[in-house]
Amino acid sequence: MTATVHDVAILSDFRYPGGNSAAIAAEVRAQAEAGLRTVLVHVPSPHNRDGLPFSPRIAELLRDGLAELAAPDATTQARLLVIRQPRIFTEDLAVVPRVRADHTVMVINQAPGDAADPKRYYDFDEVRDRVELYFGPTIEWAPISPQIRGQLPGLAEDDWHEIIDVAEWWPGERRRGDVPVIGRHGRADPVKWPRTPDELLLAYPERADLRVRVLGGGDIATRLLGRRPANWDVIPFGGEEPVDFLRTIDFFVYFHDPDLVEAFGRTILEAMAAGVPAIIGEHFRPIFGDAALYSTPAGVEPLVRGLWADPERYREVAARAREFAAGRYGTASHLARLAARGAGARTAAHRAPGSARHGDPAPRPRPVLMLSDNGAGLGHLSRLMAIGRRLPPTHPAVIATQSYGASVAHQEGFLTEYLPSRTVLGMAKQRWSGFLQSRLEHLVDLHRPAVVAVDSVPHDGIVAAAAARPDVTWVWVRRPMWRRDTGAEWIAQGSAFDGILEPGEFAAEADEGPTVADRSGVHAVEPIMLLDRDDLASPEEARAALGLDQGRPAALLQLGAGNINDIASPVGRIAAHLRGAGFQVLLAESMIATEPMPPVPGAQVVKVYPISRYLRGLDLVVSASGYNSFHELLAFGVPAVFVPNRSTSLDDQLGRARFAAAAGAALCIEDPESDELDRVLTEAVRPEVREQLARRCAEIGFGNGAGAAARWLAELAAENVRSGA
Repeated sequence: MTATVHDVAILSDFRYPGGNSAAIAAEVRAQAEAGLRTVLVHVPSPHNRDGLPFSPRIAELLRDGLAELAAPDATTQARLLVIRQPRIFTEDLAVVPRVRADHTVMVINQAPGDAADPKRYYDFDEVRDRVELYFGPTIEWAPISPQIRGQLPGLAEDDWHEIIDVAEWWPGERRRGDVPVIGRHGRADPVKWPRTPDELLLAYPERADLRVRVLGGGDIATRLLGRRPANWDVIPFGGEEPVDFLRTIDFFVYFHDPDLVEAFGRTILEAMAAGVPAIIGEHFRPIFGDAALYSTPAGVEPLVRGLWADPERYREVAARAREFAAGRYGTASHLARLAARGAGARTAAHRAPGSARHGDPAPRPRPVLMLSDNGAGLGHLSRLMAIGRRLPPTHPAVIATQSYGASVAHQEGFLTEYLPSRTVLGMAKQRWSGFLQSRLEHLVDLHRPAVVAVDSVPHDGIVAAAAARPDVTWVWVRRPMWRRDTGAEWIAQGSAFDGILEPGEFAAEADEGPTVADRSGVHAVEPIMLLDRDDLASPEEARAALGLDQGRPAALLQLGAGNINDIASPVGRIAAHLRGAGFQVLLAESMIATEPMPPVPGAQVVKVYPISRYLRGLDLVVSASGYNSFHELLAFGVPAVFVPNRSTSLDDQLGRARFAAAAGAALCIEDPESDELDRVLTEAVRPEVREQLARRCAEIGFGNGAGAAARWLAELAAENVRSGA
């Protein structure tokens, strides 16, 4: 299928808490307002600690659907790639993102060093070499300000300056208090403050008839002073939104360590947009011209008192600053530079979903939005794709996946939305629930599905989204065979759905989980599989595709998506046993593996999706007994040895594998660390045993319920449309 080409891709580390994220948010909002489609490509910086969450500003963009987050394993295509924050490239990247763009801009939004150490933060030559290695030599290197331009050679003629939407910051005429309030806001960093206590108190005076408010970093200043002045109000970073904070102050005063080279000064721009006069150092004049008031710390108090005593002049200064911010750094300047680089206003061919214009064709069919869980493997996603590929054209599938398998769904031809998981965003559970709800509501509003099918446990955010969008039919695709005494809290959430679709389970007689007692109103189908028998390659085609010799037996090892270190030892033992029996050994690596399998001597690693297409080329499969692999192997008559993954929280793989072994359809190794492994494999490699297993699978054969599931969902979708929902 044709790949999605975004208008703008922004590559950065979205965990930076300060100006970097604020600048990105401003640009994304301007792009969304102009109808441009933005994708964010996250690359961790070596200077940010592990586990740090995304900036709230970035999370809000994703929540509100103003930008998409690129799946880590996907290839991103865009008309323009904008890279921000050079410190990301102070070390070689562990994983280089795959981005294809017509034009690339590297924004130098931080100086390489300061007066004391010109390379304190990064070596520009090293950063340039890495960026050009990763993204090509034809990159536009754009400074964020004249300050940066003066430090580095070979930069573009135009600055890639900060932007701001003044309408978002301007509160209207300000209410005048009894005494003037001096304030500042920003992230906590010692270099963002004057170096000495004397200069600090000159800039932020300790006076009974003045107030000082500090949002972020105030503890640094009070430590320098050894106390907190009585007229100071110190708020932690993030304690108030900057736009709200600026409404509480009358003067924005910003002075920092004299060695610091401030790249731009976004907080100054925000104050100007909010109509707050800014008092800053003379070195900022190339950026803010006559719109600011320039001084030293010693001149702050006289300026404040003089302007406070002259309300008319105060209003003139505030208005001039606001007009300057809108004219010089408004969103129009950003849209103009995008257009100059080929990412301007959309044509009809590039228009985003949901942006129909007068005279466009009739609205597109009402789809089925399919949400998969963020499990370690592709099981949830594969079941949904199995159904989705069989839906009629009147109700096509749109896949929204929390897993790293978004690129897999896209490669399979589905319109795909990547919904980053709680782990990726580093969010607390409660905040994640709100994010998930908002994101799902946005996807429903964007795609206007008739049905939402959820193959996941019903997280609070999903339940809340279902309640907030009652005109859509919500269906829970609930796999059976849960472990005994688990999941009762999820079963209780089932009432949030309009229906429950249950894929069939060969081992249903051994099911002791909580879904057994909750079958009232459940729509059951046969086991759901991605492929039908007719979709499988012939034995000869499969062996050729997998690189196998035609004359020797071949075995595949696929022990699931659990912890690689947990399965490394049994994998090695299994491979050695099979090689000793004359088998060619293939080792299936997950399509979404975040780290490679440890080397297994004599085993050939294959990374193919779907591997089930090539099962006829195999003589034996040693597999975990997850739902999908289990039913595919039995349905397609492949001799199998099941090694249950006992680390799963809900799936009863042990019960499933035991049932298949009792039915004579497969062999089972319950404890791969024991002598049982060698005993069972000795049986499995015998041709007569494998022939018997294949015959037994043929006797108990079952069909594929994916078609029936698709027909039922299509009927629900048609009924939803007929009802006018």
